[in-house]
Amino acid sequence: MTRLLTAVCVACLTIAPALAQNAAQSMPAAAAQAATQSPRLAGTFRNEEAWRAYKVKFVSEAGRVVDTANGMISHSEGQGYGLVLAVAAGDRSAFERIWGWTRANLAVRNDALLAWRWEPGHRPAVADMNDAADGDILIAWALAEAAEAWSEEAYRIAGRRIAVEVGRRLVLWKAPNGPTLLPAVAGFAAEDRPDGPILNLSYYIFPAFARLGLVAPEFDWEELSRSGLRLIEASRFGEPKLPVEWISLSGGSPHAADGFAADFAYNSIRIPLYLAWGGMGRREHYEPFLAVWSKQGAQNLATLDVKSGRSVEKLDETGYRAIPALTSCATSGTPWPADLKSPRAADNYYATTLQLLSLVAVRMRFPSCLRE
Repeated sequence: MTRLLTAVCVACLTIAPALAQNAAQSMPAAAAQAATQSPRLAGTFRNEEAWRAYKVKFVSEAGRVVDTANGMISHSEGQGYGLVLAVAAGDRSAFERIWGWTRANLAVRNDALLAWRWEPGHRPAVADMNDAADGDILIAWALAEAAEAWSEEAYRIAGRRIAVEVGRRLVLWKAPNGPTLLPAVAGFAAEDRPDGPILNLSYYIFPAFARLGLVAPEFDWEELSRSGLRLIEASRFGEPKLPVEWISLSGGSPHAADGFAADFAYNSIRIPLYLAWGGMGRREHYEPFLAVWSKQGAQNLATLDVKSGRSVEKLDETGYRAIPALTSCATSGTPWPADLKSPRAADNYYATTLQLLSLVAVRMRFPSCLRE
């Protein structure tokens, strides 16, 4: 009997590591396979005139994407958007310029993440070495897409380095609310603030999560997406039932973070963009956004104080209307407005970028809304 038990235990010790090894091998394989089955970015932006105008106005010869309404600074988010749009436009030359500037000027940390802000006329131009999760994710995603589109191993390696650091340093994989994305390495965790962890739901870039398995398949990006969707559903504040920009998860349930305005504003307007672009959610996830935008009307979009429901700042630039248009397309099949097929020359960097991203999203996910 003792020999039998010993033999069984020896077998257990022999089989268990093998099962664990197989499981470790199968998860990356499954993540990579899921990523290959998600829509590809390359070639989805087919408006050459709009892309050419964007480059002339917002991308320097050196590859710096300029935030024209914010002191002409550059940031990792803007560099990431430029890279994403370059891949979508199939413009490898522009991609290489933007990536070259990003690598030379923002890849200055001790890890593979990017410093978030670069200011012209300041020395040093990077005064804050903290990163921004959305910029990191956008850049890793763009590199993964570029590697696949142009069969360039160097892009894949660079994208993997950033994505792995995002998975290691920015995601709380075992948080009580499910995997939780921190906005940056420093300043937002429970160790950093009494009301931490803090999150910003507009940093959950769902179309990127669907594809990061191409370069970092060891992380469960799909579960991060599912957790983000649950958090969006739970973060319905005030009468408009909208998420605020900065949310605290201290105590378990989402609530407005201390020291930040309880506004639905320039960050959080991107949430339905990423939901639709990622093919995420059901109609009820979009309804609070639709209700507010329907009430405001296309010509009177504004940021909101969610506590009072009052408008704070009008969103005058035409490009902002693209996100409500995408949301209506995703939920009701509403045709894309003719006047939003090309950006307005008067619009600044951010509104124009959101419009072009929305055009990429509608072509990738809802081409029937485009009557061309």
